[in-house]
Amino acid sequence: MTVEIGALVPDFSAPSTGGEFRLSDARGSPLLIYFYPKDNTSGCTAESNDFAAAHPRFAQHRIRIIGVSRDSIKSHLGFKEKLNLPFELVSDPDEHLCALFGVIKNKTMYGRPVRGIERSTFLLDTQGVLRYEWRGVNVPGHAEQTLAAARSLA
Repeated sequence: MTVEIGALVPDFSAPSTGGEFRLSDARGSPLLIYFYPKDNTSGCTAESNDFAAAHPRFAQHRIRIIGVSRDSIKSHLGFKEKLNLPFELVSDPDEHLCALFGVIKNKTMYGRPVRGIERSTFLLDTQGVLRYEWRGVNVPGHAEQTLAAARSLA
């Protein structure tokens, strides 16, 4: 089952760079969840840097941000430190969150078919209801676009 706009996102927990992340602990503030393919790749680095740069403006409105990929916690810790990210990264190696949000897609890389995360972002309101989603994200301008939507929920 994939969560849909207007639906309450079921509670989940997953390992993160800040310890175990539990969705229910994030309730009370809007939450932006961005799914990205892989740590230390150019597009994912650019996207994470953009969210980090916009983080103070998200925080002004009490909007939390988490990044999610299938990478290990060890990889996430290095990526977070390298970029000095002010938010946590969640590890989803078993693809439970990827399945919940329907972000695993068949793609082509270097002419070969691969299965991977489609760059996607989801915005939950203070109660954990999915209010906005962006799929097949193009990185330039995306952080600003999500911030504008997030301000409407704060």
